[in-house]
Amino acid sequence: MRINSKNKWTMLLLTMVCYLFFYTGRHNFGWAVSGMSEELKMPFSFVGWISFAMLIGYAIGQLVNGNLADRFSPRVMVITGAYLSIATNVAISFANNAYIILFLWGINGYFQSLAWAPGGKIINNWWAKEERGKAFGFYTMSAGLSSVITYLLSILLLQQGHEWRMLFRLPVLCLLVTATIFFLFVKDKPDNNEQETQNVVVAEEETWQQRYRKVLANKNFILICLAFGFESMARYGLIFWVPIHYLGKNWKQESGSIWVTFFLPLGMAIGALCFGWLSDTLFKGNRVQVIKIGMLASTFIAAAMYFVSKDHFVLSSVLMLLAGFFVYGPQACFWPLSPDLLGSKLTGTGIGCMNMVGYLFAAFGEPLIGKILDVSGSTHPIFVVVSIAALCSTLLISMASVKMKSISKLSTP
Repeated sequence: MRINSKNKWTMLLLTMVCYLFFYTGRHNFGWAVSGMSEELKMPFSFVGWISFAMLIGYAIGQLVNGNLADRFSPRVMVITGAYLSIATNVAISFANNAYIILFLWGINGYFQSLAWAPGGKIINNWWAKEERGKAFGFYTMSAGLSSVITYLLSILLLQQGHEWRMLFRLPVLCLLVTATIFFLFVKDKPDNNEQETQNVVVAEEETWQQRYRKVLANKNFILICLAFGFESMARYGLIFWVPIHYLGKNWKQESGSIWVTFFLPLGMAIGALCFGWLSDTLFKGNRVQVIKIGMLASTFIAAAMYFVSKDHFVLSSVLMLLAGFFVYGPQACFWPLSPDLLGSKLTGTGIGCMNMVGYLFAAFGEPLIGKILDVSGSTHPIFVVVSIAALCSTLLISMASVKMKSISKLSTP
């Protein structure tokens, strides 16, 4: 029995709208760093460890919650994560101790992890294999647009003179509204669909150990996860540190320069949609080839950004748009590889494991970048680290493409 087209689009759009505001409780931190570090006397190296704590919390959560999404209601998991993340952000806005913020931001990472893999599970339940690239492209685009919204709200709040604490209070109110709408109207899976019902039953009969064992036994999938890890390190190297790069110490005298950062998430959102569409159409399901092109381009673009002065608004904006497009767009092709390689019943576990590896890599990159900035006295080395991470991702995904005899067969039922 075919799934009603209107219903599958409705579930996708509602999931997208919910995730559209999830980053207001996560990507707001980079914008709060300048005011927070000044008030609480924190060096960049300690700021890096705070970001590390959040990313580790997120990574652990992905490992656990992706598996749980194959067993329990992903809809309930998403709403739980949203509400707990909102509460944690508000608590941080009242904190006056750096170590309390470190702890709260760490557990916020776990709460934020309750959304992505369960949301991917819902989309997989509603969309057929031949359209997954498009569906996950839209889903990944919503994450990119979530960064756009978070950046926009943060810039506006700072330009209006609000202190860093308000960045943890006001933007998450949007998440409160959309998460509630999601909970009221989204369904985990189609009703009366024989194929989908069978998938859920099989998943429920397997133990969590069996699900992990099957995922870890797939060597190609593990290699792809490692490539995703370096992609995530490059992505978070930009997302977290670029606001700090353009804010600097005298950003209020040249406040227009911070709008350069807005082009980063904008490029990410456009890239996610384009890469997902390209993998289904032009590349006929050859998602690995699309990823390789994106990460190779990211390597050269990030390297070029190292040599560009912050004063060159137009050139910086163009490069920032391209960096976002190529470093994040490939994620739309990474996610469908989970059901493609592992099967629909392991979608949540696969996405969770992949995202866990990604955030582990990103987590270890944060204190490294912070230390480099403290030692060098400059923020330009950010782009060197991003370029190297993108190159490593390119090499690993190239190894995966060599080992796979026919990538086009991945999307064949």
